Amino acid sequence: MDTATKKRFKHLLNWLRINTDPIVKVYHGYGDDDAMLLYGHVFTTSPIPRKRYRNLIFSNTMALLRLFMAKPFAGAKVRVNWRGHITEAVTDTDGFFKLEWHTPTPAEKGWHPVRVDLISDVHEGVYGEGKMLIPHATQYAFISDVDDTFLVSHSSKMGKRLYVLFTKNARTRRPFEGVVRHYQLLAASNSGDGVTNPFFYVSSSEWNLYEYLKEFCRNNELPEGVFLLSQLKQWHELLKTGQTKHQGKFMRIARLLKEFPHQKFVLLGDDTQQDPYIYHSIVEAFPNQVLCVYLRHIRKSRKPAVESIIDDIRKHKVDVCYFEHSNEAILHSQKVGLIKDLVITKGEPED
Repeated sequence: MDTATKKRFKHLLNWLRINTDPIVKVYHGYGDDDAMLLYGHVFTTSPIPRKRYRNLIFSNTMALLRLFMAKPFAGAKVRVNWRGHITEAVTDTDGFFKLEWHTPTPAEKGWHPVRVDLISDVHEGVYGEGKMLIPHATQYAFISDVDDTFLVSHSSKMGKRLYVLFTKNARTRRPFEGVVRHYQLLAASNSGDGVTNPFFYVSSSEWNLYEYLKEFCRNNELPEGVFLLSQLKQWHELLKTGQTKHQGKFMRIARLLKEFPHQKFVLLGDDTQQDPYIYHSIVEAFPNQVLCVYLRHIRKSRKPAVESIIDDIRKHKVDVCYFEHSNEAILHSQKVGLIKDLVITKGEPED
């Protein structure tokens, strides 16, 4: 491809809102008093972040497609400088990197800015910024699924799931009624003035959807948290989004419980896919750390199987709330002391 053709092709991609310069994408990381963990990607081609959210089917479809048109930068070296401590990593075949380090000086609790630099003689001055969460020593921490747990996704109905995914955007997708209030109450409960309980959003959705999900949570005022998602997909795999093997989800949750061995966790999910089985396995592996499990009931056909799993979870002395409407979950949280006294209003879930 000659220089003129390359220039025209680059102009076309920019018109399609595709960035053709290398970028470092940094996701929110987390850590404790000494161990830190940070994920990200390096791309040679990537979607330009969306700023306008017009509710047009064509615009929403094109914006979604762009999220799956990222080209990874394999073998790229990245570096983080955390308070004078240098850690480096090399990206794998899909541009993914994991930075782990131990710091001799504990950081203050809360959110902290972090920067990751691309180390390259060809691409100078390329870096990405994110945040690190050092959780406060609160009474509870929460691990939540995304699709059909708080985001209406119709995961059990492929046609409807794809229709919503392609025609809606992060600001027009809907949460279940009452779920935002529930999560806000959980985040603020028994945590102390100016402190919130930490939230971790662990999903089978891919890293392609990171900004999409962050914007949905921000727009709906859900608690800010750390997202732990699944392996990147390319455009030809788009129809399989959210259908990733679920073993990785178990491992991501297990790592959180190992990282914070003295923390009590609450798990929130639904019965459309594998959450009941994954959470059952987590309870078996970490019975002393799981305080309660919440499962939103969506699929009628799965109720008998899920109820059997719930019975076994309860044998480990872990409480379970299997509910249809978020107000039921709020009442349960009040009953078991997860949230303080409040007035409950009757509501119905979104379709």
